Amino acid sequence: MTDTPALRLQPPPFATDAALTAVWDALPQARVVGGAVRDAVAGRPVADIDLATPLPPDAATAALVAAGLRVVPTGLAHGTITAVAEARGFEITTLRHDVETDGRHAVVAFTSDWRADALRRDFTINALSMARDGAIFDYFGGVADLHDGRVRFVGDADARIREDYLRILRFFRFQARYGLGSPDPGTIAALRAGVPGLARLSVERIWGELSRILAAPDPVAAIRLMHDLGILRAVAPELSAPERLAGLRAAGAPHDPILRLAAMLTGDALSFAERLKLSNQERDRLVRLGSVPSPDPSADNAALRRLLADFSRTDLIDRTWLNGDPAGPGLRRRLAALPIPVFPLEGRDVLALGIAPGLRVGALLRDVRQWWLAGGCVADHPAANAELARRACTPG
Repeated sequence: MTDTPALRLQPPPFATDAALTAVWDALPQARVVGGAVRDAVAGRPVADIDLATPLPPDAATAALVAAGLRVVPTGLAHGTITAVAEARGFEITTLRHDVETDGRHAVVAFTSDWRADALRRDFTINALSMARDGAIFDYFGGVADLHDGRVRFVGDADARIREDYLRILRFFRFQARYGLGSPDPGTIAALRAGVPGLARLSVERIWGELSRILAAPDPVAAIRLMHDLGILRAVAPELSAPERLAGLRAAGAPHDPILRLAAMLTGDALSFAERLKLSNQERDRLVRLGSVPSPDPSADNAALRRLLADFSRTDLIDRTWLNGDPAGPGLRRRLAALPIPVFPLEGRDVLALGIAPGLRVGALLRDVRQWWLAGGCVADHPAANAELARRACTPG
């Protein structure tokens, strides 16, 4: 088969980047692969740039070192090295073909055949490669699929899913970002048939893909299809049908996976976070979103200041999104505009009155803070200090 470009792009801006140029000077036969090519063809911003080469890792390493670049052997078992140029890292992987798969991992062998390497990619839109001059190589119709908003497996969908069941969740990640309309019936059938295999995935992998799905600009249709096919129930039974997610989307809420997760969650937030091994930051925020009070749109500024004194402004604003109140936009503007009130007294103010260190110091500060909150959090240091002195002198 002749390795003929499907089209030729004007080389995108990243192709002339000094760091990538240094790598390409050392490995002129290398091509950019994967997401960078997909997004360049789609006219979307390009993030990470990965390359592939027909050279085996030792030959690629020698060429890069000879060009004065540092090389890190990040994944030699899979043929991956990282070239460091201009303080940036570029993953470079030797072309491979699968020898054996087990539903999650693959045994690979090196090859010099670009099509064979593309054949092991998950979706046609991810199987594109780009040469230095902007030539796009497309062995399975990925350019047309990208143009038509079609997420399609490379080869037989059932076989590709059995090779790696994570591809079910990856399908929905790309469907949420690139898909238009419903997948074809054969793909739907393959996704449904693969559901039992999801039990073989680690929770870290599940959350990694689920969080990316929820971060898409509009994940509603993808999440709804996951629900309808039983995929959502298989990986996250604590999540409800996506009606509340659709409400967030319609209201214009941020593309925030934790906020969207909180909207869909029906079970205990802490248990869910621990089961899927969310990061500490993600876990804490999810738990807070379930416990932070709901601001009342009819509340006056004094009441809102009391909330801001005790709770994060971000969490309170997030809570207004979750409430779905029609008055939410105005309430969010008010919460954003109000300064964060800070209680003006510290322990040293109590000690300055001659109060001995001990439990009474904390008790007095708590009492005065309650007085400060009741007054709408506007009393300054002199006023609060006068109230502290009055209470300190009051018998009992």
